[in-house]
Amino acid sequence: MATINYRTIDIDALDPDSAANFDLSTLAPDVVPVSTSDVQTLAGQIRQLLRGGDTEGALRGALENVPYGGDQQGKEVHLATVTEILQSIRQSDMSPILQRIYQSEGGSEQLDVLMKYLYKGMASKQPSSSRNMSPQSTGFSQIQSRGGGEGGGQAMSVLLSWHEKLVEIAGPGSIARVMTDRRTV
Repeated sequence: MATINYRTIDIDALDPDSAANFDLSTLAPDVVPVSTSDVQTLAGQIRQLLRGGDTEGALRGALENVPYGGDQQGKEVHLATVTEILQSIRQSDMSPILQRIYQSEGGSEQLDVLMKYLYKGMASKQPSSSRNMSPQSTGFSQIQSRGGGEGGGQAMSVLLSWHEKLVEIAGPGSIARVMTDRRTV
């Protein structure tokens, strides 16, 4: 009589409904490739709206045209554009703008995209500028005081204010949807 060690049999390979037999690539949404030059052109158009005083139109334009298929440089350009828009909107205008976007068609998805940009902005590190370093005659560099390097704190404050208002309007479900979405900004 043959001895079979049943503990070594891969039962997932025998079950057609098993997760081991499921193609995981079908879970990732299809994204259209976007070039960096297209993102820069879009950023120019959005900045034109911003200069014209249409902050809500600029924000909608940035949230409707997300470069999911762009390379890292294109995504950073779009993040900088969204951050610039958010910083140009007064705090008293945040809630009404978010409320109008939320009530429009596809507003919930646009607010989820905004939440993605808020988290990406909070996670991104400010590039260390060379003006904070002073070369020494010894060949080593000495870090200077924070004289002009406090700009990142103001941007973080703006992002946190937007996050607070966005959670008030879209609810905490927006956070869960952003954390589970495979498309990155």
